[in-house]
Amino acid sequence: MRVILAQPRGFCAGVVRAIDIVEKALDKFGEPVYVRHEIVHNRHVVDALKSKGARFVEELDEVPEGAVTVFSAHGVPQSVVQTAASRGLPVLDATCPLVSKVHNQGKRYVAHGRTLILIGHAGHPEVEGTMGQVGAPVHLVQSEADVEKLPIPTDHPVAYITQTTLSIDDTKGVIVALKKRFSDIVGPETSDICYATQNRQTSVRELAKVADVILVVGAQNSSNSNRLREIGIEEGIPSYLIADGSELKPEWVRGKGVVGLTAGASAPEELVRHVIDALSKIETVEVEQMDGKKEHIEFRLPAELRA
Repeated sequence: MRVILAQPRGFCAGVVRAIDIVEKALDKFGEPVYVRHEIVHNRHVVDALKSKGARFVEELDEVPEGAVTVFSAHGVPQSVVQTAASRGLPVLDATCPLVSKVHNQGKRYVAHGRTLILIGHAGHPEVEGTMGQVGAPVHLVQSEADVEKLPIPTDHPVAYITQTTLSIDDTKGVIVALKKRFSDIVGPETSDICYATQNRQTSVRELAKVADVILVVGAQNSSNSNRLREIGIEEGIPSYLIADGSELKPEWVRGKGVVGLTAGASAPEELVRHVIDALSKIETVEVEQMDGKKEHIEFRLPAELRA
């Protein structure tokens, strides 16, 4: 069995930064450190940080007075920031800088008098954070059909922003529908789309050209990991999302000549190796890596942790 690894795959710079923030906060301040929401959507990552002294909560009222508090990579609404400030909680913000960039874009559009439209998935923590950061009403759309239902006059000045875990390919149909409906509309350049999302989706499309089956390592609640699986299916290749090698079903891969293997942006490389180990128990494997984009982006840590 040939196992071909997608390039790039796995951790992006925003995820690396978020995990580093929790680990360095534990080193500097000692345990426990409280994290609002899962720092990233991966149970293995969360469990590893728990074992080091991180405690995960859904709301700030679960955080004791004076405890070091970390906001997750997905970002939080302003109401959460204000609650933390009113309680005097020492906060480390692990919001991905690319998510913060979307927040700032939205605020600028609103400041210029435009009604804001957000392309994203309802209920996703990043979407809830963005809608709560802008300081004005935000209209959420997920599909072209949603665009037609927007209660906004067609000549009203509007602007759109997008959830970072959606790629250019994911959003282009909705953006076309928005531009068709509204005569005065602006939005970010395509260069502002999250590089990691786009790169991982492109690599899966390349993987689909050579693979008989695609395995995506990632969590069920990870938006970008689910999208990678969907892309494999769109390309006509049986594709499965698994948390680790324990979820691999032999019938998916038995008799397949080439298994494509990738990982979502919040899945560590050790889980990819775990899947390879599971595959090797089914058949002898030869592992190779595709050519693809090399990512060299790094994001700075908060000033409190740089020393």
